[in-house]
Amino acid sequence: MKKKLAIISSHPIQYNAPLFAMLSRSELLEIKVFYTWSQSRETLFDKDFGKIIQWDIPLLDGYEYAFAENVSKIPGPGSFRGIVCPALNSMITDWGAEALLVYGWAYHAHYHAMKYFKGKIPVWFRGDSTLLDETGGIKKTLRRVFLRFIYRKADYAFFVGENNRQYYLKHGFRVNHLFFAPHAIDNQRFGNQTGEKQRDAEKWREELGIGPDDIAVLFVGKFEPKKNPLLLIQAGLILNNPAVHFIFVGNGMLENQMKTMAGGNNNFHFLPFQNQSRMPVTYYLSDILALPSQGPGETWGLVVNEAMSCGKAVLVSDKSGCAIDLVNPGENGYIMASGNIDECVELLKKMTISRELAKKMGQVSRQRIASWSFEEICKSYEANFTGENQE
Repeated sequence: MKKKLAIISSHPIQYNAPLFAMLSRSELLEIKVFYTWSQSRETLFDKDFGKIIQWDIPLLDGYEYAFAENVSKIPGPGSFRGIVCPALNSMITDWGAEALLVYGWAYHAHYHAMKYFKGKIPVWFRGDSTLLDETGGIKKTLRRVFLRFIYRKADYAFFVGENNRQYYLKHGFRVNHLFFAPHAIDNQRFGNQTGEKQRDAEKWREELGIGPDDIAVLFVGKFEPKKNPLLLIQAGLILNNPAVHFIFVGNGMLENQMKTMAGGNNNFHFLPFQNQSRMPVTYYLSDILALPSQGPGETWGLVVNEAMSCGKAVLVSDKSGCAIDLVNPGENGYIMASGNIDECVELLKKMTISRELAKKMGQVSRQRIASWSFEEICKSYEANFTGENQE
């Protein structure tokens, strides 16, 4: 008989929807996802992109779900009191959940569900926080005490990578209560089995004025200080190589400053936010993905997974949680010190010697990311929710 697993998540997102659909086909688990930001069912305003986001891939197909009514007076994930769902615990109980998996604790509804079900059914937690932004002093000590208190409401946790594992260990989880379930994206969707995505990208490159032997460095995401796209523009200006182009895809608060800094240079290209159906082709525009994040709060950087799945070399800041897991320096890319413009320029020089070199690194990326998959997450969930890990 299948074990009934209730999953709490704030709202449907493009990374989790296909995972939940895959889980729903499990022979061992019966899942139901309880979404707590009920207002997101109609519209989703992203303050960092500065626009309403309407994803163009289905986010609610293929699995059972319910929206718990969020009664917050200031609804949204911006604060702890932004998601308050009085009916959530009874909804989960009425469904007959035998285990609970909570994605993120920092909302009233999520924390109180952990607290309510602790001791009744196994409570599992999944997040991607790290210690990378941690500083010393009394604030660190107080935060450690606070988070240890929070995580006592969970029995076990799934860690997404090594930085995340270290975070859990520092906040009270025992080694044998932590289980690996890799941070992943839908690798199949970003693949290029037919070659169509590459052909579309080649036409797009031509329209942008990027030659067949030119190298394109891609930044994709929100134009915000945390991501530090200004550093990449500065590095491109210093590099000053006419055969190397820089493509910035997205929107955000730094957009005007970025364009002013680029100064109309023909080797800098700015493209608006691209929806999910178009994102794979966007990666195939490039040879190298650059993620120069400085934080705080760059917990993982799933754009790196996406680029690697598309067979791209990667240049990733050490403030990105994924760096130590996904980047093998000199093989599929490099890890740069956050904010170090000299190192950024030197590594770009190494990686842009030729398109052939970037392509070889990209091949290693594709091989490396293959095991960071939804299939592996499902295997971990099945093994641990149906196993004998509960004490």
